[in-house]
Amino acid sequence: MTATPGTLVLAGTPIGDLADAPPRLATELASADVVAAEDTRRLHRLTQALGVRPAGRVVSYFEGNETARTPELVEALAGGARVLLVTDAGMPSVSDPGYRLVAAAVERDIKVTAVPGPSAVLTALALSGLPVDRFCFEGFPPRKAGERLSRLKEVAGERRTLVYFEAPHRLDDTLAAMAEVFGPDRRAAVCRELTKTYEEIKRGPLGDLAVWAADGVRGEITVVVEGAPDPTPGDLDAGELVRRVRVREEAGERRKEAIAAVAAQAGLPKREVFDAVVAAKNAAHGAPSEGKGLT
Repeated sequence: MTATPGTLVLAGTPIGDLADAPPRLATELASADVVAAEDTRRLHRLTQALGVRPAGRVVSYFEGNETARTPELVEALAGGARVLLVTDAGMPSVSDPGYRLVAAAVERDIKVTAVPGPSAVLTALALSGLPVDRFCFEGFPPRKAGERLSRLKEVAGERRTLVYFEAPHRLDDTLAAMAEVFGPDRRAAVCRELTKTYEEIKRGPLGDLAVWAADGVRGEITVVVEGAPDPTPGDLDAGELVRRVRVREEAGERRKEAIAAVAAQAGLPKREVFDAVVAAKNAAHGAPSEGKGLT
């Protein structure tokens, strides 16, 4: 007889103040068959604060063992277990372990649900004072300077508000890179130690924030950056138009859709962007630069 599959529960945990734990978290901790925790020591502190003792087996599930442990947890789920996944702070899978397990559970048609909880992304966004109607989460910027600049250049024209995580010892370099790529006058907010005793929200132009961070900043950091302003037709040269099309193509878009999107962002006719792309392609191959149409 085949066992009825269990349920994977993703649980949000406090990002600072333990009193922010969702009420259902204690219930899930007390009843789960398996609790997979990013850091079992931090889990112990959390359960003590909540006055609850996990009834099931507690296992570690972090970046170093995520790949190896996922099959084990999926088999437990397939056998009918209720598996609770908690990370150190915030929601699992959001720059934390979880994605691989969710994807594997979905592949096996195992139910996945969540206990919603605190989120540093949404908390910082709401406190930033920047537009919140449209935003995108970019996670941690690359550590290497060259890769970081390249990644920032990819979103330089993004008009949605951008949200990043960053380590305190890299914050000054990241803000300086943002000021270089996005412009020193682009508005931003550095949100430090959210919901904790020394919570601080520092708002201002990127150039000013880079100077402020040069003296060193401590704590857990979330950076919110204003999106690019609406472009004025003619603001972007042909080289930049071609670069933006190429970035979209490398991300998986068809050339026709990439050209249309770049044209819309730049406030230009599609034909002008198409001609720039064709000219760049022909120049690279030493051919004439006449286009034949948007195909």
